Amino acid sequence: MTRAHDETFEVSRAVARLHAGVLALVCGVLGGAGLFAMTAWLVIKGGPSVGSHLQLLNQYFYGYSVTWRGSVVGFIYGAVTGAVVGWLIGAVYNIVATLRE
Repeated sequence: MTRAHDETFEVSRAVARLHAGVLALVCGVLGGAGLFAMTAWLVIKGGPSVGSHLQLLNQYFYGYSVTWRGSVVGFIYGAVTGAVVGWLIGAVYNIVATLRE
């Protein structure tokens, strides 16, 4: 019974860890694709005042605008921002998981 308990404990410890690099990659792809899709949707939709709220991102992301060029720039910024946030979430989670052991 002790051996089964030890194996269960080892598996639970292994599952409790996140790979911060993988989480950064996934969040980066989702962030970049999301900002690209939102910008492309507004460019395709068109209209007199296209994406006035999304246009405010150029205050934080230099070079971003609601255009096709801006959608590519937004993809890069979204990917970098998403990757940093994903890595931070994974790193903080792993620190907390280590402290709880």
